[in-house]
Amino acid sequence: MSENFLIKNAKYLTSAVDKKNFLNDKSEIAFVGRSNVGKSSLINNLVNQKRLAKTSSTAGLTKMVNYFLINENFYFVDLPGYGYSKTGKKHQELWSELIEDYLLLSPNLKLVLMLVDIRHKPSQLDQMMQKFLYCNNIPYRIIATKADKIAKSKIPQYLNEIAKVLQITANNIIPHSSNDGLNKQKILNMIGEIV
Repeated sequence: MSENFLIKNAKYLTSAVDKKNFLNDKSEIAFVGRSNVGKSSLINNLVNQKRLAKTSSTAGLTKMVNYFLINENFYFVDLPGYGYSKTGKKHQELWSELIEDYLLLSPNLKLVLMLVDIRHKPSQLDQMMQKFLYCNNIPYRIIATKADKIAKSKIPQYLNEIAKVLQITANNIIPHSSNDGLNKQKILNMIGEIV
């Protein structure tokens, strides 16, 4: 695809609290990752809106599957964050059943963007999520967020660290920064080819 893919309009549509409420009428691109990894910031950056997806300073507040209608044509789906949560000790080390139900029961899911913080090695939960996607034949790409928080010259080194833990090659990881838009167009073009 030679032309750059653009998002012309985006709006919040609905939230699902259990599998009965999942939508299944359009192609879907899902965003998954630990709480506070920057899912909302990435979505807002891709759609050129500051407040479409709600960002929270308290980890673990998103408990629903949130659907955003993009270009009247497909959905961005923001999944609950997994990992640490101040909202319930029981679930500090878990991701919700809701995430699993969504990933296994969504027939129009075209791609999962799995987010990891570029500054930290992927956690055990990140590794479990990657394995879950791989074992269930769910197409995914790794996005390393918050790339502006480290020196540009250090990015390859950090990507290699992540790649080693996830046992993939570093060129399968896309570094991104919602502050300066690093690789925003690359991610958009990848989405455009799929939908």
